[in-house]
Amino acid sequence: MSAPHCSRRDLLKLGLGSSALAFTGCSIDCTSPDTWDKGDIQHILPTVSHRAFNIKVSFHQPCNTPTLRIGETNVTGAQQDSAGRFWAFRINNLQPDTQYALQLFDKHNNSLCAQWPLKTFPAPTAAPQNLRVISYTCAGGPDLPVLPGGRDAFKPVAYRQKLYDLMLEQKPDLVIANGDHIYWDYRSWLNNRDGALSRMAMKYFLQSYGTFDQTQAVKGTANETTLQAVADEQIGRTYGVRFRSTPIFFITDDHDYFDNDDATPELVTFPPNNFHAELRNLLQAQYFPEYIVEETLPDNFPGQKQENNVKLSTHFGGFQYGQLLLGLVYDCGGQLTLNGDHAGLVPETVENWLIEKTQSSNSQHLIHFPSHPMGWSAGKWREWYPDTIDSEGTLLADVHRDRDGNKYMWQQGWWLQHQRLLQTIHSQPNRKPIVVSGDLHLLGSGVIEKSGDLDLSENPVHTILSGPVGVGGLGWLSKARGLQAKNPGAMEVDELLPPQETNGFTLLEISPNKIEVNLMACPKGYIDPTQLTVTPAHQYSV
Repeated sequence: MSAPHCSRRDLLKLGLGSSALAFTGCSIDCTSPDTWDKGDIQHILPTVSHRAFNIKVSFHQPCNTPTLRIGETNVTGAQQDSAGRFWAFRINNLQPDTQYALQLFDKHNNSLCAQWPLKTFPAPTAAPQNLRVISYTCAGGPDLPVLPGGRDAFKPVAYRQKLYDLMLEQKPDLVIANGDHIYWDYRSWLNNRDGALSRMAMKYFLQSYGTFDQTQAVKGTANETTLQAVADEQIGRTYGVRFRSTPIFFITDDHDYFDNDDATPELVTFPPNNFHAELRNLLQAQYFPEYIVEETLPDNFPGQKQENNVKLSTHFGGFQYGQLLLGLVYDCGGQLTLNGDHAGLVPETVENWLIEKTQSSNSQHLIHFPSHPMGWSAGKWREWYPDTIDSEGTLLADVHRDRDGNKYMWQQGWWLQHQRLLQTIHSQPNRKPIVVSGDLHLLGSGVIEKSGDLDLSENPVHTILSGPVGVGGLGWLSKARGLQAKNPGAMEVDELLPPQETNGFTLLEISPNKIEVNLMACPKGYIDPTQLTVTPAHQYSV
């Protein structure tokens, strides 16, 4: 989703020009009921397959070669940073559907934390009878103060921590964190057009975390220190250790490249330049796990690598939960192409893989988790759709257009790729087609009956806006852009829950014969984290 344009007036309205904001943390952490002894650990985020773990761990202070003990096996951490704070642990040859006890030790065999459990997924041939999946989006943002009247650009860290605790109370078997884990679009935030005072205030705020220098590498320079100052707050401190026993799949989107998806005659931000791609890749290396690969991918499939005999993929992947569910997860920003009718929000190799997996899988359910939504438009550039809209349904003033009135640099190939994917998702003979997406700062759901010349009515595609975690009051479309999300003009969508401007998440309760969809909403406006609750906004079965 486009950043809440707090890069200009709105962040300044929150007081960012004040010397009182020369610090980086503005809220007290949420008091968690979790009393697990974490020692000096800042955060733990794991993902799993039926036979492997991939776990990211950070410490507050550098740690010299920590070891993960799992049963009788010791696994030495792979250092991910320059100082020794960030480590990855990849473990293979595990047993399916088995809970393991894990514990970290230093090089002198002193324990660094208490034990914790983590379980592998069932084998692909197994027949589990239930699965609980939680999905959400847009959890990033600096920890800014909430001013009188509940005015906020992003929800404070304590609010997000409490919302995560409420998710975990639902006892999910896995979690999908779908895009925009970071909001730090320093180029657009710094290129403030509201006057010298505003630019100076924004520069002061950004420099309180550090600066980025595109003439240098990211890792091993001051750029790495700045990245960590930003991401320690927005990811490390926010997630903490609460997800240590819950597999979580991070999908990246535009803001995770420290940029916004903008196209103007002066600057087209995506695909990202090498520096912004490096920012995203180091962010992933240090803070959240890559996808585990349990298949043979095409040779030219982007982002493949292998660590400690565990095959990994960085931008695109999937997960298999027995015969019950195959999930396909993909970044719709970082490797988009600008090639007219042949362009795509994902590369051609990935599109072909998504189509092949959807057509060939025998899973009882199959869900696509793209970082960008299907079925709604916010009138911005990097969408599947050509629509440009405002609150009146007409052309949106702040979208740059070409001489014919179309979105500047929008690619017809994006729509054509959308149609190919949607046709494939629809054409599953024995499954209900479902897409659960990120990006838009909205909670909602609908059923796509028609898309262009595609008649989907015999097996319509269920599309879900999974709900944002970190968006503050100034980040809603109605505030940031003065509009509501619309169904694209070429599509017919039956809205089950019209998009809601509320924080929340989606809970999927999956059994062999159906999926129960629970769209969970927080109260509107700002709520003190100690009082935060979630209630169903809409529930239905697929």
